[in-house]
Amino acid sequence: MAKNIAEIQALQAVVTGLSAQSFSHRVHGLVFGAQGLTKLADKYAAHADEEMTWVEKFVNRILDLGGEVKLEGTPAATVYTDIVAYLEAEKQVSIDGIAQVTKLMPVFAEDFVAYEDMKAYLIDEDGDLQETCKELDVIKLIGLKNWYATQL
Repeated sequence: MAKNIAEIQALQAVVTGLSAQSFSHRVHGLVFGAQGLTKLADKYAAHADEEMTWVEKFVNRILDLGGEVKLEGTPAATVYTDIVAYLEAEKQVSIDGIAQVTKLMPVFAEDFVAYEDMKAYLIDEDGDLQETCKELDVIKLIGLKNWYATQL
């Protein structure tokens, strides 16, 4: 029998969201690579791998707690070819994701392992958000064509 149903459900929600985000990053890496933006393609392939590392960590915690892992469907998502639209969408996904996971933190209060892992994930996600904001600022500063040149 599972130790903490609410905690397992919260972990599962994070696993499902991160799995979808990882797949989105993988696909967008391929899209941007096809446009010749190799640095961007590599960046999002690495993001996809990083998110799957978090998925594995949280899946293992579900299993440690005696829970049953589910492969849940995710809603359809837009595939962007316009990098600015994609970065704006990524920014919002990060903002929303950080808010959702932050609301879940009290569920992990008595499980120091899950709490510390979630805290580390939030710190990592905040870094990604700051990086996305910086990229948008650079595009505004130097222009999209000049920014594209830095991504080849």
